[in-house]
Amino acid sequence: MPEGLKLDTPRVDDGAAIWRIARDSKTLDLNSSYSYLLWCRDFAATSVVARDGAGEPVGFITGYVRPQQPRTLLVWQVAVDEAARGRGLAAAMLDGLTLRVAEELGIDTVETTVTPDNTPSNRLFTSYAQRHSAAVAKDVLFDAALFPEDGHLPEVLYRIGPVVFPGASKR
Repeated sequence: MPEGLKLDTPRVDDGAAIWRIARDSKTLDLNSSYSYLLWCRDFAATSVVARDGAGEPVGFITGYVRPQQPRTLLVWQVAVDEAARGRGLAAAMLDGLTLRVAEELGIDTVETTVTPDNTPSNRLFTSYAQRHSAAVAKDVLFDAALFPEDGHLPEVLYRIGPVVFPGASKR
């Protein structure tokens, strides 16, 4: 974990800051501010926020356990505030979140979708699989033609697992 930062469970009052971090990333599909408030309320157990020394959010990951696959954590969005980038925070958040969710909910697989042009996310999830000695399968989940707006690239599904978390209980 980068010095001076700590991982925490998001709270509803983090929703506005998380929305701003997503907006300022200029790479994420920005959801409504309302959706980030709901995410912090309803999916806090499967999400994480990184806080600076003053307790302010400087990064986040939103995720959920797939209803039809309760051992799979779907990582929805990952973002780090520009001032906190380049310190390995995204990887620390991903490692911390998946370990916590494995311990609490018994997940052993991580999924996410990434557009082909999102080099930082492609690197993040590839290196995550390598760090955890886990297989990674990639397939197009949503072809570009499925999106209503022009120019949206396909979303490639990364399925990483099984991931072994030493000390995590098997449910």
